[in-house]
Amino acid sequence: MLYKLFKKKDVFALLSESGGSNDGLRRSLSMPHLVTLGIGAIVGTGIFVITGQAAAEYAGPALTISFLISGIGCVLAGLCYAEFAAMIPVSGSVYSYSYATIGELLAWFIGWDLILEYLFACSTVAVGWSGYAQSLLQGWGLELPHSIAGSTFEHTAAGWTLTGSIINFPAVFIVGVVATFLLGGIRQSALVNNIIVVIKVSVILLFVGFGLAHIDVGNYTPYIPENTGEFGHYGWSGVLRGAAAVFFAFLGFDAISTTAQETRNPQRDMPRGILLSLLICTALYVAVTAVLTGITSYTELHVDAPIAYAIDSLGGQLAWLSPLIKLGAIAGLSSVILVMMLGQSRIYYAISKDGLLPRLFSRVNLRRGVPQNATIFAGVATGLAAGLFPLHVLNELVCIGTLMAFAIVCLSILVLRKTQPALKRPFRVPLVPFIPLLGAAICIIQMVALPWNTWLRLIGWTALGLIIYFTYGIRHSKLHKKS
Repeated sequence: MLYKLFKKKDVFALLSESGGSNDGLRRSLSMPHLVTLGIGAIVGTGIFVITGQAAAEYAGPALTISFLISGIGCVLAGLCYAEFAAMIPVSGSVYSYSYATIGELLAWFIGWDLILEYLFACSTVAVGWSGYAQSLLQGWGLELPHSIAGSTFEHTAAGWTLTGSIINFPAVFIVGVVATFLLGGIRQSALVNNIIVVIKVSVILLFVGFGLAHIDVGNYTPYIPENTGEFGHYGWSGVLRGAAAVFFAFLGFDAISTTAQETRNPQRDMPRGILLSLLICTALYVAVTAVLTGITSYTELHVDAPIAYAIDSLGGQLAWLSPLIKLGAIAGLSSVILVMMLGQSRIYYAISKDGLLPRLFSRVNLRRGVPQNATIFAGVATGLAAGLFPLHVLNELVCIGTLMAFAIVCLSILVLRKTQPALKRPFRVPLVPFIPLLGAAICIIQMVALPWNTWLRLIGWTALGLIIYFTYGIRHSKLHKKS
């Protein structure tokens, strides 16, 4: 029984799979597509939503340090992802890598963790999109009724409560629109993403450029607010918790690796796409955070649309920029949902191909080259989560899932270097074992900094995943049937 649980998928079988017919998936993506997919996924909620909340709750103006810590951790993890993506260019990202290095049970655990990551990432961004859309509508004199304008549930120190809202309709609406685009095929989805990336990066540069003239240096004092006596609430522990909270903002490069089987030259282009998108986005994050906390006191930024709030707080000085910021945020968040839902559907597809989820998720629409059932299911699951739950609960779940996945990728590099030293590696992580160990350590430290309630939710999600594996996955595993 134990042998079955830790049986590994042959690396050469994975390589053969990546070079075959791809079961209908089409190789349509080039290196520029990968960079814009990365920017499309990374630049979104991290800038337009999470920056304000993390500054208000955890780090104050020192959130710039938090972004640098997370950025360093992501670059280290990104180097490890780049080696795997170039070496084993298949759908499934770290799930597929884990299957070849640490066995089926742990691969399932990681795959289930990735579903958590992408599902709640999409949902978090959809809730943020809803906040900006409603802010824009209010500027035009339109206001949605409370019954369809917020999450059904709220979570506070006292526990779960009903808000009086039936569902967050704008969040559900944008998920449905994005799912429709994804069903049109990877080429159409990439084109839509490219257009949106140009719009949102232009808006961000406008905010930074014009916002510099309105910075009040008094808002930077104190740069690191004094700790309140509670771990993670300001002070250096707040900077660390802020780093864990904004780690979600860098999630996009992880999503790039799920499209390996749809990339024309994955061995060459995957590493470049991952690392270049990370460097561009880190620079944008630090610049926006510095301007945002300079324009407005961090104590006022606990809102769903902090950049829009900061622009509005200046009154008439930048009134012309406010609708552009909101439109840019709406467009930008849409691209994040698109890339994250794309990644989510490819995870369902990869796990289903191995038999650990029902076969219907790996069926591909041959005319469009899309795993149609997986995409529809991703849309339904994402829409429900976005419509029912509040932003902060979804964000913390994504952070812990992402950090765990990154840590395992870093450690898996060491395992595969030891167990498969002869494998062809078009890209190699430098300074092994220092970089993988440091990357894993930064991720684990940030996980420890997250609240205990977040760990409890992860434990509950893991328990559900194990139930599914032992009641369905282990009995339908293609690897076990072959042996």
